[in-house]
Amino acid sequence: MDKTIRSDDLELLRKEFSANSTYRLAQNAITRVGLDDVAINREIVNATDHALSVSLDDWKVTNQEHSGRCWLFAGLNLLRVGAMKKMGLKEFEFSQNFLMFWDKLERANYFLEAVIETADRDVDDRTVAFLLDSVANDGGQWNMFVALVDKHGLVPKAFMPETQSSSNTGRMNSVLRYLLRQGARTLRQACERSEDEARAAKADVLAVVHRVLCMHLGTPPEHFEWQWIDSERNFHRDGEITPREFASRYVDLPIDDYVCLVHDPRPTSPVGRTFTVEYLGNVVGAPPVTYLNVDMPVMKELAARVLESGEPVWFGCDVAKMMSSDFGIWDAALFDFPAVYDTSFGLNKAERLLYRETQMTHAMLFTGVDLADGRPRRWRVENSWGKERGKDGFYTMNDSWFDEYVFEISARRSLLTAEQREAFEQPPIVLPAWDPMGALAR
Repeated sequence: MDKTIRSDDLELLRKEFSANSTYRLAQNAITRVGLDDVAINREIVNATDHALSVSLDDWKVTNQEHSGRCWLFAGLNLLRVGAMKKMGLKEFEFSQNFLMFWDKLERANYFLEAVIETADRDVDDRTVAFLLDSVANDGGQWNMFVALVDKHGLVPKAFMPETQSSSNTGRMNSVLRYLLRQGARTLRQACERSEDEARAAKADVLAVVHRVLCMHLGTPPEHFEWQWIDSERNFHRDGEITPREFASRYVDLPIDDYVCLVHDPRPTSPVGRTFTVEYLGNVVGAPPVTYLNVDMPVMKELAARVLESGEPVWFGCDVAKMMSSDFGIWDAALFDFPAVYDTSFGLNKAERLLYRETQMTHAMLFTGVDLADGRPRRWRVENSWGKERGKDGFYTMNDSWFDEYVFEISARRSLLTAEQREAFEQPPIVLPAWDPMGALAR
């Protein structure tokens, strides 16, 4: 085939397709019922048992609705386990909307500071273009979650419930993107005159962003009266309390002690080194998002050990690959695409990262693991897509999927080896802002 597709090339392609009865059969099937139903591997579905040797959850799942707040939901779902035990409740949710408000405001400030810092670069500079392209996103990382809780605290869901915009963020985000990009133009122009003028302009933009967030999400409470009835019908009153006081009293996990481990098999990512991603964050002045790159068996062993101790595990993954919500299953070979299309799908995990075929897209909780002879076979996952998907909102992940599509877990620093803890004390390798290791925040 030459530079252009010629008519005789097209004729040859048509004849080759029509002459193959398997291709015609696949065409008939896929045009009628969809690819997943045609390609699904029934042997994997039939062999995947949802009963696991370690299972922690006895609560209902949450629902992030039409938003990208998975990282906040997963973090709050982790914290609510201890809060429920402490308060004697069977069901409880922290306000996801409360943290979302503060994330949006803090991230607007983070973005505007980045605009000032890069004001001397051309607007078409790759980093500046990336900042402008990725403004006002919903996603985030574990360290960003911790930064919000540390600075702003937490409230029960009743004191800042969901709104139309928190559950469906698209329209609000489009307004914020416009205002922040407009603000970026104003700040870049002001920086040409003086830093004082740029700071004054930034304050004006933040005032508008705060106004918009209050209109869409409500105004976060500064304090509230907390009282509740536990599962034994006993009444409790804690009196007036601030969000930070509430977090300090009812969060029983030392979240500042948690660190992130990742599996990044690219040749440019050495095992045993820490990484950060440029301009990945939300709260200015908070500790940076930092990852320690480890081999996959290390990540699995640590996750299983934490689950056996009775604590769920926050993790990040590429959620949509080889997933069936109907069956509530993830498996690396769940869909037999090579058989359907008669071609290879041969990229390994490192190559998928390098060629932008995979990245972290979703955060959830591990709430169980099936161990056989000390080795994990399957993992139980609490998602935040509501009870209608999966098995009442929970999924079973076969261990093969963990290998290929799980990238990150959060765990206590105290559980790491001395060598791993020492690695976190070294200056991290700085990856560019557009690196796939920052994708969960986008």
